[in-house]
Amino acid sequence: MQYNEFTVVLPTLNEGKNIAELISNLKKRYRGVSVIVADDGSKDNTVEEAKRMNKLYGNVKVIERKKLRRDKGLTASVIDGIKECRTKYAVVMDADLQHPYQVVGKIAGRLYDGDKITVGIRAEVEDWPFYRKFVSKTLILVGYAVLFVRRSQSCGDIFSGFFGVERDFFLEVYSKNKGRFIGRGFKVLFDLLKCIRRNSVQASDVPYVFRNRKFGESKAGAGQVLDLVRSFVS
Repeated sequence: MQYNEFTVVLPTLNEGKNIAELISNLKKRYRGVSVIVADDGSKDNTVEEAKRMNKLYGNVKVIERKKLRRDKGLTASVIDGIKECRTKYAVVMDADLQHPYQVVGKIAGRLYDGDKITVGIRAEVEDWPFYRKFVSKTLILVGYAVLFVRRSQSCGDIFSGFFGVERDFFLEVYSKNKGRFIGRGFKVLFDLLKCIRRNSVQASDVPYVFRNRKFGESKAGAGQVLDLVRSFVS
């Protein structure tokens, strides 16, 4: 399978120790794939490493969002990345190596077969502490309730940061619902799902194992929980 119609969008913030390995793996495994790094103002060498990968492999675009004076946030970074796509499909994933690059091909295959959305769902999470599991499961239950009440689209992991989408479909939904996407938030998939009528599009799930970071630290915190609450009510 050729991947000329696919772009992998990587929202980044201080992923200098991970980004080169990820891009290298993507480029070697998926012939023809494009990569867009939407950087949110990294203070390490993330941007430099991404540019080095472009020199090495080609077709790696880096969006330095801070220089463009864009609003900060993971969701805002993903939206910027998808806007810059010049392919039919986009696959969004984290750049911290917790999302396995090997699953990108499965997501791409589902999109190629007609899905508007294909979601990587966490079938297993390695070594999460109890408090994080508790908070996560509680928020997930609230999120499912919100989608159910609003008769919105759902999936097996509504807070996944690993998903594929038809580019024009995403941008159409976004253009009609800009105020409902929380730019500073972390859950762009949830913002997308809540704007889609239940069972109105072809969608599917692809399971994967969510692994621990090799390098760097999680950016999740109390502020992101507040942003998620804002997403629930928008």
